[in-house]
Amino acid sequence: MSSPHWPCLRLARALGGAPRVPFTLADEGGVERRLGSVAEPDLAALAAWPEAFALTPAGVRLILPPATRDAALASIHQALRDQGRILAWRNEPYPLRDREGGTHGVIERAASRFWGLLTVGAHCNGHLADAQGRPTHLWIARRAATKATDPGRLDNLVGCGVPLGQGPREAVVREGWEEAGLLPAQMAGLQAGGVFELDADIREGRQVEWLHVYDLALPPDYRPQAIDGEVDEHHCLPVAEALARAAAGELTTDASLATLDFGLRHGLLGADAPALQAALDRLRVPGLPG
Repeated sequence: MSSPHWPCLRLARALGGAPRVPFTLADEGGVERRLGSVAEPDLAALAAWPEAFALTPAGVRLILPPATRDAALASIHQALRDQGRILAWRNEPYPLRDREGGTHGVIERAASRFWGLLTVGAHCNGHLADAQGRPTHLWIARRAATKATDPGRLDNLVGCGVPLGQGPREAVVREGWEEAGLLPAQMAGLQAGGVFELDADIREGRQVEWLHVYDLALPPDYRPQAIDGEVDEHHCLPVAEALARAAAGELTTDASLATLDFGLRHGLLGADAPALQAALDRLRVPGLPG
């Protein structure tokens, strides 16, 4: 049922892309904040906007004033998209966060990976349980083939990024309707799991994400229904099969981590559990619940 491999534990911290330099700004109080990082091959392109970026030996510094920052970055990001430097455009507003979670503006979601900015994600393990409350099955979704990221991959019942103006719980409840036809009242029993940090090079750039994991016990007659077209199909798998598929890397990295956290918290991983728990704990975000 368990596997010592779980490639998500490696992929969550896989840094094999181009070298990157720090991306910073001074906040309104003059305190220097680390925003993210920029790939060295993209530095020359940023020289086209000297009014926005100071390129120094120490990295890239954002110098746009707050009053004009959002509009200017929107124009710059569109240009970088046209150059093929920003991928998987979403038309979704995301906070421009520093590495401590403070916000300094609004950007297009896809640009966060170009800059290596901190984003927040939320995933929900929808499961069935026996009369004693022990999980017996997990609902697993297959992402639509048209998705900008991880098309066709297996995923948790609900998985989403957390957009501007929402917290992780709000986002997963919203997405519960869009991806699985769950009404807010049906998600009242949502239980928080762990919070884990991914810091990895991916196709779109650098993913730096705080992943919030939730569990939701569902009735045996529940049948998920995709509303927004982002999920092609759902499967109710025995927990042993769902865990084995996650351990083999068939689920996305985020979904595999959420499934691993679920399996460990519910005592489903047998002899490998201590080593897997130690590896997952190394990804845990300090100071956050879970």
